[in-house]
Amino acid sequence: MIKKIQKNKIRQRKHARVREHISGTSERPRLSVFRSLSHTYAQMIDDTTGTTLAAASTLDAEISSKVKSTSNCEAAKLVGKLVAERALEKDINSVVFDRSGYIYHGRVAALAEGAREAGLKF
Repeated sequence: MIKKIQKNKIRQRKHARVREHISGTSERPRLSVFRSLSHTYAQMIDDTTGTTLAAASTLDAEISSKVKSTSNCEAAKLVGKLVAERALEKDINSVVFDRSGYIYHGRVAALAEGAREAGLKF
């Protein structure tokens, strides 16, 4: 059985491999996802300048007050909707999705679905 530390190192290697090929611009930023055991985080990153354009997480008061648990798919979907709303306010309509080496399943897929429902294209 693979230990948790080894699983994270494998994920980080996958993420580094993918990051060689994708990057975000100011017109089409990178939507980066991070998930911990307790929370889900998402941010829009312009890699040309190295700035974060919009961000949301389950730590935001708007989300943590609505959900019972911050570590489930329902909370991740709300994070996706919130980061998409914040991006649309800044006239960002399309993004490059960066799942950060995680499998496109569960909370990562729910976050992407929530962002698509709110109007982002990727």
